[in-house]
Amino acid sequence: MTIRNPIEWSYHQATSLSRAAASGGRAAYGDGQGVNALTPSIRRIGVADLKYALSKGFEDFGVYRTDVIFVCLIYPVAGLLLAALFGGDMLQMLFPLASGFALIGPFAAIGLYEMSRRREEGLPVSWADAFGVLWSPSFGAILGLGLVLLAIFLAWLLAAQAIYAATLGPAPPADMGSFLNEVFTTSQGWTLIIAGVGVGFLFAVLVLTISVVSFPLLLDRRVGVATAVWTSVRAVMANPGTMAVWGLIVTAGLVIGSIPLLVGLIVVMPVLGHATWHLYRRVVAPGAIPRTTP
Repeated sequence: MTIRNPIEWSYHQATSLSRAAASGGRAAYGDGQGVNALTPSIRRIGVADLKYALSKGFEDFGVYRTDVIFVCLIYPVAGLLLAALFGGDMLQMLFPLASGFALIGPFAAIGLYEMSRRREEGLPVSWADAFGVLWSPSFGAILGLGLVLLAIFLAWLLAAQAIYAATLGPAPPADMGSFLNEVFTTSQGWTLIIAGVGVGFLFAVLVLTISVVSFPLLLDRRVGVATAVWTSVRAVMANPGTMAVWGLIVTAGLVIGSIPLLVGLIVVMPVLGHATWHLYRRVVAPGAIPRTTP
């Protein structure tokens, strides 16, 4: 192994990233050659496959826990910074922010998919390999779909603020105690809860449908965004009950991980991320679509 100085390493990564962005842009929109138009085949799966994916997720986490914990430290740190940012006159946005994390989770976990992919192929894996997606041929497509999830996340925040304004607002809550008291002891508060949960559920179903296998597929195969999203939709349509259970597992995991000041996400996020890669392997059948080359 050759150990390079930080300047040389940084230059190499920047050069690789620029090449990946160029090829990734072609992957996102199609160049007639690099992106195969074939649609992957979908398998029917059951709860046993979810158990398998989770067990493999725990297995990957156990092997690389030091590396993935280092990578995933960003999640609780970012969450606490957001909480501090919105903790003044925007207390009503704390729950939408915490729950909305699930909407961008599939994109945030892309580095974990890469680590599982490399382990599956017998390649060396370290925390730095989580960033290998940056020079994937499909980086442009991955980034584009990630921006779609970010837009959905922002739409959810706007919807949550509108629901608050129509029920307990428009003035911000004076403090956390009075806000919680209004939420749980008034009819307007229960309207806020019911409407917020209902609208949030619709956003969650949308994201699950378009992203449950699309990001792993983009990382693994040379397909465009449209093919990846349609494959994900087909996977949900073919396995509605099983995918509903998976959505509940992800939601429960993120809620549990968020309770102790988001610190639990250091464990929950990598396990779910690795498990998502293995779920993709169970759902999407191997086919003629070319593999990407990291």
